[in-house]
Amino acid sequence: MNLPRSTGRRKAAPRIGMFGLFGSSNIGNDGSLEALINYLKAAHPDAVLNVLCPGPELIRASYGVAGTALWWHTKYAGQASGLTAIPLKAVSKGIDVLRTAAWVRRHDVVMVPGTGILETTLPLRPWQTPYSLFLVCALAKIFGTKVALVSVGASVTSKPASRWLIVSAARLAYYRSYRDQQSWDAMKRSGVDTARDRVYPDLAFALPVPADSRDGQPTVGVGLMDYRGGNDDRSRAEDLHDAYVAKMKVFVRWLVDGGRRVRVFAGDDVDSSVVQEVVADLRAARPDLESACVVAEPVSSLHELMRQIAAVDIVVATRYHNVLSALKLAKPTLSTGYAAKNVVLMTEMGLPEFCQNAGSLDVDQMIKQFTELENRSAELRQAIAERTQACAERLDEQFSLLSELLLGTAKSAEPVPVPAQPT
Repeated sequence: MNLPRSTGRRKAAPRIGMFGLFGSSNIGNDGSLEALINYLKAAHPDAVLNVLCPGPELIRASYGVAGTALWWHTKYAGQASGLTAIPLKAVSKGIDVLRTAAWVRRHDVVMVPGTGILETTLPLRPWQTPYSLFLVCALAKIFGTKVALVSVGASVTSKPASRWLIVSAARLAYYRSYRDQQSWDAMKRSGVDTARDRVYPDLAFALPVPADSRDGQPTVGVGLMDYRGGNDDRSRAEDLHDAYVAKMKVFVRWLVDGGRRVRVFAGDDVDSSVVQEVVADLRAARPDLESACVVAEPVSSLHELMRQIAAVDIVVATRYHNVLSALKLAKPTLSTGYAAKNVVLMTEMGLPEFCQNAGSLDVDQMIKQFTELENRSAELRQAIAERTQACAERLDEQFSLLSELLLGTAKSAEPVPVPAQPT
């Protein structure tokens, strides 16, 4: 991808669209959007912003930014079900092409902030996110609208249709950066020319953090997930789910038996049932346990999640954004992740030995890893804090680069040098 020269300062207020699966109960995705909105409002207060997403009302209420529904059929969701929903969605596909074209055409730039938009690590059909992203990128190419993929996650997929849509969308983008080296490598292996693509940290590292609220009582945060494997695990999804939940129950009981308080939290709304099941198991197995020893409060935003994490000493979590939020708060963390991105993030934060895979958890090993985290907690906090600060500084560099390349605020017409890729 050849990054063009800047064209000088823009005279009119830039019209910036943002695309992604926002406002749909994925608080990690919404955190990436918020980080980009914060940057745009601070650096380009005159910019006209609009978000194309599944939940524009929630985005408008949360961030004060106008939104457009990604799918036309959404407004009829409560009126159609079963067989009647199928033709409605089919009609919507055609209407959405026209709606998306109109939306793309009225923007100077479309930014895709973070998320695993180029990933298929969770169950995903090609006509879902891959198609929507391809449509936006293809229409942008037609209308001359620049598309920027900003600190996105990527993976190699074996599904031909999804692979073609994802790779084609990436190739059409004007600017590409990835949240880790693994994502950069994945797109290169998929056939995308990544020679001038960039690697920057996850956008969530740019978000503000709450103050530490620990009270001196040993408290562990446990982030659970409605884990059912990945895109290639559909045939054994229930078995994977049951095994994961059973092992997390055993581990949570061990934590409490050791005199620690536990704060259990969900990563997204869909995880709430697992939280309830694990807490109910603990209450049944330990009927004399004081209520204050186990807390499970709902979270509806990344800020609420981080406020809960601020109150604990150590975190054990499965979802990527739970792990990232814990590290951002400099918490010693054990990742029980479902994808390689968790391992990559933990390695970048200096914690490669504190990882397991959700599909093959070893509780005895978890106990050993957790014990080491406790014993080394002071040392690890300092090391994590230093790395997260470096991530925030790198994101500041990327925001400046975006302003220069995409929004016409360069001071000269010289091309911007490409940062060296991590090794």
